Amino acid sequence: MNKTGCGFGAASETCHTIVEQCEGCERIHDWPGGRYCKSFAKPANKWKAGVCNFATHVKIETTKVTKKVNPLKASKKAAKGL
Repeated sequence: MNKTGCGFGAASETCHTIVEQCEGCERIHDWPGGRYCKSFAKPANKWKAGVCNFATHVKIETTKVTKKVNPLKASKKAAKGL
């Protein structure tokens, strides 16, 4: 949304107000007509498949997979200086 209206895509494109899941995001902007997302015209579509990739308030937890190391091979690599 911008001063002249919806700034996304074609002139026929309309901006939709934010959905409940968007609350707390830094990309929300308050306009006289409502609260709109600065990055996407239809915020509800971004939340259909799970978490919105533009969401600044959602932290995605990543798990680090530890790889098992064969101690015999590790000692051989260390002896070679690799």
